Amino acid sequence: MWEDFKKFALKGNVMQLAIGVIIGGAFSKIVSSLVNDIIMPIFALFLGKVEFKELHYHKIMYGVFIQNVVDFFIIAFSIFFVTKIASKLESHKKEEKAADVPVETTEDVLKDIRDLLKENEKKNS
Repeated sequence: MWEDFKKFALKGNVMQLAIGVIIGGAFSKIVSSLVNDIIMPIFALFLGKVEFKELHYHKIMYGVFIQNVVDFFIIAFSIFFVTKIASKLESHKKEEKAADVPVETTEDVLKDIRDLLKENEKKNS
């Protein structure tokens, strides 16, 4: 059972998931600061001094909900944007590696066979 657990826990996908969760937690602070300190003040410039969090009806704090929805969409877009850039960089690196690897053509194989036949013929003579 311990061996099965080690195989599961040390699989690439599980490790990548753990790393993603840790980095995501750190990244959320950056995105929260982006939303609270940069984007929301820009909204305030266009909409006037609107604080969603202060909107409420009796004790129903629907403004907090609106703020959380806005935060979610900004965070989701940010993550989408970052993953899009990361995938483009990754595909670009794969293209570079593929371009560096020489592809052996049929002509190359035939030339190798010809050279081997010539060497074999010389040995037999």
